[in-house]
Amino acid sequence: MDNIYAIIPVSQFANAKTRLSPFLSPEEREKLLKAMLKDIAIALKPVTDKIIIISKDEDVLAYAEELELTTIIEEDNPKTKNLKASDNSGLNIALKQAMKWSRTKVRKVIILPSDIPLIGKTNIKLLINQAKKLDFIIVPSKGGGTNTLITKPLAIDMKFGEFSFQKHIDEATKKKLNPMIHDSFYMALDVNTTEDLGEIMIHGNGTETKKYLESLNIKVESIHGHERLKVTRE
Repeated sequence: MDNIYAIIPVSQFANAKTRLSPFLSPEEREKLLKAMLKDIAIALKPVTDKIIIISKDEDVLAYAEELELTTIIEEDNPKTKNLKASDNSGLNIALKQAMKWSRTKVRKVIILPSDIPLIGKTNIKLLINQAKKLDFIIVPSKGGGTNTLITKPLAIDMKFGEFSFQKHIDEATKKKLNPMIHDSFYMALDVNTTEDLGEIMIHGNGTETKKYLESLNIKVESIHGHERLKVTRE
């Protein structure tokens, strides 16, 4: 039995990261997501036994295969047919499917989104080594979400969505898993806004994501106002 698999759910490339429009075109947002996914794969390949991408999107699955990642086709589920884009029930069902696939093959899974390109700046190897001894490790995101979760497959019900961090803590506590919180600036930084792009420009040296943003002539300035960073394109 393997030690740990990474599970990364990806919805679709088309219409990805709509909060970044009109700053980035649909094609640019797709290329951004690909760059971020590549950075995550580079960081995780040396420290995991397998990286699994679960998606319904053929383009996502094809790109994952280009990166030599394992792919799972997300099953259609009647419960997710008429969900709003903001509803994360489909995401949680997809994660359950991936964990069912994994549970007889691996001891632990690390679940994370496809938009945390600075994960390679952290000591991810140390975190995964800790997971060999600990039941449950969770990394918060900005705004009360969950950006990484390490546990046994199907140990808890997935609660991704609004304020999922505390919901996952409560689930783990209920199951007596003694959750350990790992607070990391780099892993908390998921990319959703132009200010997040500015953070990548500042902290993302050596990443595919920063390289791509530089190719778009994106610039960042420090300001003292409602937002900390001014992000522009030349």
